[in-house]
Amino acid sequence: MRITIHAFDGMTMFHLSTPLAVFGEVTRSGLAEWETTVFSDDGEPIHTAEGLQVAEIRGPEAADDADLLVFPSWPIDLPPAEQPLIDMVRATQQRGATVAGLCLGTFPVAHSGLLDGRTAVTHWLQAEALMHQAPNVDVRPGALYIDHGDVLTSAGTASALDACLHLVRSRLGAEAATAVARRLVIAPHRDGGQAQYIQRPVVDEADAQGPIGEVMDWALHHLDQPLTIETLAEQVQMSPRNFSRRFREYTGVSPAKWVLARRLDESRRLLETTELPISEVATACGFSSPVTFRQNFVTAYDTTPTAYRQHFSDVECTRLPEPPEKRDTGLLGGSVAVSFR
Repeated sequence: MRITIHAFDGMTMFHLSTPLAVFGEVTRSGLAEWETTVFSDDGEPIHTAEGLQVAEIRGPEAADDADLLVFPSWPIDLPPAEQPLIDMVRATQQRGATVAGLCLGTFPVAHSGLLDGRTAVTHWLQAEALMHQAPNVDVRPGALYIDHGDVLTSAGTASALDACLHLVRSRLGAEAATAVARRLVIAPHRDGGQAQYIQRPVVDEADAQGPIGEVMDWALHHLDQPLTIETLAEQVQMSPRNFSRRFREYTGVSPAKWVLARRLDESRRLLETTELPISEVATACGFSSPVTFRQNFVTAYDTTPTAYRQHFSDVECTRLPEPPEKRDTGLLGGSVAVSFR
């Protein structure tokens, strides 16, 4: 896959390095051959906000054959995108490639008109500015990222990591995305519908190793069982009401929403890596019936379990060794619509 990344004078190294690090790790890990190229509007080297020069850079023609065009950021004064850049974005999408606007990079994508009548997200501090500049876009200030298949946008700063990992997951599968996350030592999965921030006190470090963390780990190893609030609360000898309150303080979501997200995570892993019948996948992940499983899967991912499996049966990538026995607790729940073309 050919990935072209836009750069400009004054951007931060973090914004530029995020897609380079995530997508570059795919190749370094031997998962797939992904080629990343950086370009500027005039093909000249750029200087970052930190004073570093990026010299290995190409011109706009680099986007002509890109499978993924990425805007990692945008100037802080939010200028309108110039017509050549708008034409580039439209041409990229029209020939079937994907366009991604990360953080303030949503602005040039919105200026192109590709997001008109669609939902989008940017850094929450500039959400109102995006609403003003792109009145035909349905701006969702709370989401981490939103994927329409041909166009993806993400929230600010570190949310770009989540969005880039999501792109790896949607093309190479959950195991590949987890392998990349493990190499980069970042959370393997935060769903796009999760809030950018939670207005609550930071959880005490001791609590992360306490009863809530313990019951989350226990639940991950018992997804095939009914996991009601009463069942989870009983594991740590709490009342259901107190447990539910503590759980929400710790994760930002309800126990039921978190459990459903983890069941769906496991179902994707099984669909990608096994040939189990759909009915057995549903049972292994704790769904009451294949019908219930399918309904929840379609709601979360905008595709059926069968279509999802078929998509990944056509994906060629090298599988890395199995992860450690203890799975990630995936603190954050939610869903994102994923369209496979």
